[in-house]
Amino acid sequence: MRVLVIEDERGLAAAIARGLAEEGFTVDAAHNGVDGLWSATHEPHDVIILDIMLPGLSGYEVLKRLRAAKVWTPVLMLTAKDGEYDEADALDLGADDYLSKPFSYVVLVAHLRALLRRGAPERPAVLAAADLTLDPSRRQCHRAGREIPLTAREFALLEFLLRRPDAVVSKTDILTHVWDENFDGDTNIVEVYIGYLRRKIDTPFGCRTIETVRGAGYRLRGTQGDP
Repeated sequence: MRVLVIEDERGLAAAIARGLAEEGFTVDAAHNGVDGLWSATHEPHDVIILDIMLPGLSGYEVLKRLRAAKVWTPVLMLTAKDGEYDEADALDLGADDYLSKPFSYVVLVAHLRALLRRGAPERPAVLAAADLTLDPSRRQCHRAGREIPLTAREFALLEFLLRRPDAVVSKTDILTHVWDENFDGDTNIVEVYIGYLRRKIDTPFGCRTIETVRGAGYRLRGTQGDP
């Protein structure tokens, strides 16, 4: 999943980005309110981490403008102030959650996972297609009751597809959300990882869950994974 971190403390932003990347997230960063607002309104993200104290535009103002523009991406507010009024203001302006600095990285990830699950009705706690299940919070994948080990990138790719069952997604869509928009390598990397997934989640079970749609991209069959 793709996360936007809007945080002016570059060291903290970099630390958050590194940690989230290890968890399988794709991370973009902005270091002031103006750039953060632009990224949040012009680029697709699944969740936004937004600091309150920002140069250019405060986090409050960024959030206010996002909601006014009908951008409903879940927002987790960060603040160095540990006061109930700051939290109340953030929630009143449309934040979905808040976290006070300093915070535990484990808690941050838990908050993000919770936001992703409840951000929209189509984001259940456990994603499923037929007998294939993926639990983002536990980082586990099962098919027919058997656990399937996945790398972080494979997990992120399968999660992206499972959140869009029966929809055709292009290579560009996949690269943007599972890798990042600045990826300048061979786009065939998508085919390579689709192949990795098929060999793990389909071939051993005699299924065909991930389809290639010629000239368009890929589709994960949401209800039926048989040949």
